[in-house]
Amino acid sequence: MRLFTQDTKVQALKGAPLFEGLSRKELVQLARVCEDLEVQPGKVLCQEGQLGHEFFVIVDGKVQVTRKGRRVATLRSGDFVGEIAVITELPRNATVTAETPVRLFALTGRDFRGVLDKNPSVERKVLRALARRLAETSSDPTLA
Repeated sequence: MRLFTQDTKVQALKGAPLFEGLSRKELVQLARVCEDLEVQPGKVLCQEGQLGHEFFVIVDGKVQVTRKGRRVATLRSGDFVGEIAVITELPRNATVTAETPVRLFALTGRDFRGVLDKNPSVERKVLRALARRLAETSSDPTLA
């Protein structure tokens, strides 16, 4: 089921720090493999402690993010969650649950790796973005 235009997806992906260095053409490649979804209130998109497999971009609606049962954030249109899950299958560090009807799209790790296999420059750009984010968020002075 197609809910969003390619341009809507490209613009949303462009806002994710992980994809900030990608060209429009590269973002289009990612947008083409994303799956459009509609979920109802109460639907759990990802569960804390479970392995992550996909990255979600919220187009319409609102989700709550909880850690250890406590609300830590509310995400809305234009927000995203789970970008690290497309790179490595680590346990989720939070639970994300739809508060309202939500329209979103998902990029799975498998589909992301398929794009990387066809276009190694995407992988290099994503690795650079990850390294920048790690350096920005780390208190380790050797990463400066």
